[in-house]
Amino acid sequence: MRSVSEEPVPLHEEFIYCCGAATHVLKCGPWKDLSKDESKNLPRLLFMIIPGNPGLAGYYRTFIQALYCGLNQQYPVWVVSHAGHCKPPSGMEMIEDTDIKELEDVFGLNGQVEHKLNFLKKNVSKDIKLVLIAHSIGCYITLEMMKRASELQVLRSVLLFPTIERMAQSPQGKLMTPLLCKLRYILYMPVYLLSFLPEGVKASLVRFALRGMKTCDESSITTSVNLFSVDCIANILYMASQEMMKVVERDSTTIKQNLKKLIFYYGTGDSWCPQHYYDEIKMDFPDGDIRLCEKGLRHAFVLDASKEMAAMITDWLQDDLTKL
Repeated sequence: MRSVSEEPVPLHEEFIYCCGAATHVLKCGPWKDLSKDESKNLPRLLFMIIPGNPGLAGYYRTFIQALYCGLNQQYPVWVVSHAGHCKPPSGMEMIEDTDIKELEDVFGLNGQVEHKLNFLKKNVSKDIKLVLIAHSIGCYITLEMMKRASELQVLRSVLLFPTIERMAQSPQGKLMTPLLCKLRYILYMPVYLLSFLPEGVKASLVRFALRGMKTCDESSITTSVNLFSVDCIANILYMASQEMMKVVERDSTTIKQNLKKLIFYYGTGDSWCPQHYYDEIKMDFPDGDIRLCEKGLRHAFVLDASKEMAAMITDWLQDDLTKL
């Protein structure tokens, strides 16, 4: 795989309204418009990243650049933030100023599924095949997308550290559920007060919080400054509270129907989807492509292992790409 530093990587950034909510989109490659009205020079395939929570596109900046280079710059690689998780630029509100209510509860878990489907419908031609690369709760969202929109031309879905079942029963879920479901409002005041700090001080606080890592992606530090926004934190925690309540049973029916399209990648020390979840799904779907991490990568791999993950994924997909 070519290194990101070897050559400039085309990266286009947009803040748009999708389903009436502020949305941050990062597009890697020269293709800025993949709608049906564009010229005939459309690519055959789009790699679309469905983030975890917090669903900030900036966390995946290094990942999509490395993935784009690993794919020999042949296909666009996009990441779409979750609705309301990004801090909009000056002059843009979190919710579009319109009388039309596009989607009820767009910041909730169901709303985030419809948000991604709406984005694809409005921004990507139906003729373009998709590789969906999902992370954490993005894996649940991706399975729901495939269930609700069977017309999508999904070539592959890569589910990284998939939180697709029993979230509240996981070790981290047991710890976080009371906070997220009952006590999250108490976090708003300190975040509000911290929001007045200078940007440099915020970045220093983030560096201090991540000091235990040997190497930390610089884009993760700048992106984390968004978390000092009360609006962003409110939407992030609200969605997380719904995850604890709604992500209960694994959707084995949808998995069975799409098994040949799915790649699962579980962590060995992941407190959100512990290893026995891997053991059980592996037992239920012995013919599935279900992998266990042998590299010790953390659940939040975007903090320090984006390039390593991108290299693995390009290797996994070589056979699919040669058949295109």
